[in-house]
Amino acid sequence: MSVHHILLLLIIGYIVFSIDKKQEYFPVPTVLVLIGITLSPISYFANISITKDLIFHVFLPALLFISAYQFPTMAWKKYKYIIGGLGTIGLLLTIAIFGGFVYLIGNLFIQISIIAALLIAAILSPTDPVSVIAILKKSSSDRNTADIVEGESLLNDGTSIVVFGVLLSMLTQGTTFSLSGFVSEFLLVSLGGVAIGIAFGWLMSKAVHYTDHRQYQVMLSIIVAYGSFYLGELMDVSGVLSTVTAGMMLSYEFGKNIKEDHFRDQLDGFWGIIEPTILSIIFLLIGIQSARYLVFSEWQLAILLFLGSLIVRFLVITAMTQFHSTWKTYMSLRECAVIAWTGIKGTMSVALVLGFEAATDKSSEFISIIFVVILLSLVIQSASVYPLVKRLKGS
Repeated sequence: MSVHHILLLLIIGYIVFSIDKKQEYFPVPTVLVLIGITLSPISYFANISITKDLIFHVFLPALLFISAYQFPTMAWKKYKYIIGGLGTIGLLLTIAIFGGFVYLIGNLFIQISIIAALLIAAILSPTDPVSVIAILKKSSSDRNTADIVEGESLLNDGTSIVVFGVLLSMLTQGTTFSLSGFVSEFLLVSLGGVAIGIAFGWLMSKAVHYTDHRQYQVMLSIIVAYGSFYLGELMDVSGVLSTVTAGMMLSYEFGKNIKEDHFRDQLDGFWGIIEPTILSIIFLLIGIQSARYLVFSEWQLAILLFLGSLIVRFLVITAMTQFHSTWKTYMSLRECAVIAWTGIKGTMSVALVLGFEAATDKSSEFISIIFVVILLSLVIQSASVYPLVKRLKGS
């Protein structure tokens, strides 16, 4: 991908984001993906591709840091148990149940092992709040749902990667599943990532006081975003959770002192430019890449898996919240339905399916099924969030 390609994608992305600023409701990621699909047949874009490493090591740390740093500290304090439960136990339950569904339904169409079915579930279970948070806030005066969706997404990205890594090694190396081994590996990778993130975020929140130069303060935030991620990966723990925790820790430390507002202003200004820049490139690339997988014979299976993922997510969220006396006060069945519907597949799912394709010998049709489920989620769910929330909340 050349500099000319990047500049052209940025121009398209900035135009779409400019239109978004003037509209009450405009699902930017969905529009960018659809534009990317229309660009794909053009020969100028024929050699453009997106890889797992590009998403995972270049784009993802920045996007995770932005979401974590901007996530309201008060919302985390208020909903930490719901967010923590849905982002960890809830995701594990979703992968287990949806994996069983993929295995049963998938084998009616193609041959699929239970491990491969669970891997597909792990790929399609993490959620991407970028597409829906702004829409949720516009469609309802109640910020609770948006905060829970955003917080859950930050955690379930890290959880899904850990599960995906364990399952992928089982598939490629032929190892057998061990519950005790899985739990120990999961705890080591997850807690290790959180520990690095806490330490990194705290150190950087103190280091920022040693310079009065705004440029250096912004540079320190870049070190937090990428340094915590790469350090986590270097230590064989979750780089995603390291970055998320570091971002939230930095925000928490700044939030303790009102004098830190000028730091926030500088960081918000910088990352407020970086976020739409990254999103413009990544969603256009997702559209261009996914267009190459749309011609295949198992569309019926892809549609069934898309519907199944929604049903399983709704059932898990409902079961975890409606039978808990405290959580039930925050979330009615309507809120459960909204949160289930806004669990849109996005950047993380694309990164995982590309990693899955690179590490296995699965046919292009197999990968196409997963890509189509992601596209259906991005397009259908994003486009219908606004009318759905307005209808369910009666506002």
